[in-house]
Amino acid sequence: MSTIGYIIIAVVVVLVVIAVAMAASRRRTDRLQGTFGPEYDRTVQQTGDRREAERELAGRVERRKQLTVVPLPEPARQQYLAQWQRVQAAFVDAPVESVRQADALVSQVMTDRGYPVAEFEQRAEDVSVDHASVVENYRSAHAIAVASGQGQADTEALRTAMTQYRALFDDLLGGGGTRALPAAAPVEAPPPAPPVAPLTSNF
Repeated sequence: MSTIGYIIIAVVVVLVVIAVAMAASRRRTDRLQGTFGPEYDRTVQQTGDRREAERELAGRVERRKQLTVVPLPEPARQQYLAQWQRVQAAFVDAPVESVRQADALVSQVMTDRGYPVAEFEQRAEDVSVDHASVVENYRSAHAIAVASGQGQADTEALRTAMTQYRALFDDLLGGGGTRALPAAAPVEAPPPAPPVAPLTSNF
């Protein structure tokens, strides 16, 4: 075979290798975007580099595989729901304390589900693998809770924090993965009343 033939074969091999690598990279990106949703974009923006962001997110997935995250038993789930109702009901009279308790309650649910005790950002990263759609709510609510502890959050911000904590709380109590609490069954409208027969006169 001539030198030109070898060169052509070498170029074709290189092109095939590049195509395979690009396809694998695309699949990896698609998989991570599917897993993390808006958290993917946030991480890319935070790192400023897509490859670095994908390495970080892939690392979260690998760390999550080492954890044993389990659904809550139904009695525990009902107990947590009752606790949340008490915390929420107290908000009107004690919003700062209610937000503090909401933060603690969410943390306790995470621990009972199997997420390890860690500093806040690590815990947020751990939970982002299963609950990517609400992890940013968790970050925002926690920031408000911290500001509240320093006297720097007004009532409207505290109300926002409660709503954001509730989003993650509901997701965590859903049972497993990202399954949220089942929606309440729709209330059916009552059947229409039968038509009233016209009155007849006997006169």
